[in-house]
Amino acid sequence: MGTGLAMHGAAPVRGARPWPPWPQPAAGAGAALLDVLHSERWSIASPCTGEPTREQRFADEFAAYLGTSHCVPTASGTAALMTALEACGVGAGDEVIVPALSWAASASTVLGVNAVPIFVDVDPHTLCLNQAAAEAAITSATKAIVVVHLYSALADLDALQAIAGRHGLALIEDSAQAHGARYRGLKAGTFGDVGTFSMHHTKVLSSGEGGAAVTDNPNLARRIEHLHADGRVRSADFAGVGMPELVETGELMGSNRCLSEFQSALLSAQLTDLDRQNAIRRANAVLLDELLGELGLSPQRTSPHTTERTYFGYAAALPDDVLRTVPSDVIARAVTAELGLHVRPVYQPLYASPLYDPSSRPRFAISPEHLKQIGPGGYDLPVARQAAESFLTFHHSALLGDASDMRDIAEAFRRVLAHRSRLAR
Repeated sequence: MGTGLAMHGAAPVRGARPWPPWPQPAAGAGAALLDVLHSERWSIASPCTGEPTREQRFADEFAAYLGTSHCVPTASGTAALMTALEACGVGAGDEVIVPALSWAASASTVLGVNAVPIFVDVDPHTLCLNQAAAEAAITSATKAIVVVHLYSALADLDALQAIAGRHGLALIEDSAQAHGARYRGLKAGTFGDVGTFSMHHTKVLSSGEGGAAVTDNPNLARRIEHLHADGRVRSADFAGVGMPELVETGELMGSNRCLSEFQSALLSAQLTDLDRQNAIRRANAVLLDELLGELGLSPQRTSPHTTERTYFGYAAALPDDVLRTVPSDVIARAVTAELGLHVRPVYQPLYASPLYDPSSRPRFAISPEHLKQIGPGGYDLPVARQAAESFLTFHHSALLGDASDMRDIAEAFRRVLAHRSRLAR
């Protein structure tokens, strides 16, 4: 039946067998949520009950897990990035170097603190910030570098730390896709002045929405705490049952970017399962690297000195001979039809993304000059553009399956590539 491809009527490779679900509640997650439900404290701004908040418990647990001194949970990864930028002194007119290949928040958070994102190219193998391109983009207006660990790769942190040090710049490490990854034996998120995380529904550590900012610098931690709680911080002394625990210091104006007690309790439970799940993903990714490599695909690499990878997404580049005749998005749709698994191209370069359009928001029209400065025009970064045209990715939940699931993925790619003449331009 059909032409040999599911999208043309043939039986799919996968059939009706489901993929592993996501998110997967850890043991104790339900009980933790019920505890909060009946605790009379759903927010850190609620009256003190005499017990530590769930936010503080998770903050301590996550800091210990990462091996860092301070953690401030936030309402989202976006909130974590914005508080990190402001805590590091980034503000109006400052330039911030960001990788051109990333999620929209890498740029929109910079705009959100009235600064200017400067897009630079990425490494063709890791898809992370290219250190030489980053250094070449530094000007007298540059205030910070935001490095993103993308999909399953870690950026070259040795080089980026050295660049930031030479030029007196803040280094903010966006580890939203790298919970538990290690570089030189240390956890991702602990190399920059501030490390940020997202706990969105899609992430390997999830509470539906949420985030965190981590640092070893107590002054930055205090600034972030003010910035995330309307200018308040937790009292150093016991406030007394029924009394507010947050103190209005008048040191620094902030906004409400707090994580709820429900989300904090859920994250404490989910954290206990993170390493086990990461190990399963890693083992399956190694097998899939081998299987897809035999088909001519090139799995995403990571930087030297990476000692342990995590997988927010599995990414691999299609062979050049395939791309000369069939666009990657067409291959992605055909593989998706075979698997019932959403396979798609990687992010578009930010300057070409429909999600990055400052002119659509009146708040950014400070002046015609500023709007031109932050606009997406004037960029054409060849490595980011080529990566967007050649790499495909899928969500990490599929890597929580077993070897037979990885063979299904490889078989779907084999079948689609074998019949690609039917998909040609």
